[in-house]
Amino acid sequence: MPAYVINDMEITEPALFEEYKKLSPATVALYGGRFLARGGRIETLEGNWSPKRVVILEFPSMAQAQAWSDSPEYAPAKRLRQMSAKSNLVMIEGFVPG
Repeated sequence: MPAYVINDMEITEPALFEEYKKLSPATVALYGGRFLARGGRIETLEGNWSPKRVVILEFPSMAQAQAWSDSPEYAPAKRLRQMSAKSNLVMIEGFVPG
């Protein structure tokens, strides 16, 4: 069953964040993930949620998403993200119709 990692972030150190953006895609792909959204235009349809930048990743499973998040390959990029942005990060199990 697919899993999604959703990150609502506020970039605090733009130059450092650019380094993160260079490192993270290869690690996502290594764990079978792909980007579905990566900081595009945002419009609030209802409520008060006002995200700054949203990234949505899709992985084949919750286990793969967790493995990526905890991986030694992602660790250097993760440190850069944590130093350059404030994140609200969640993982959610997907739905397979049927």
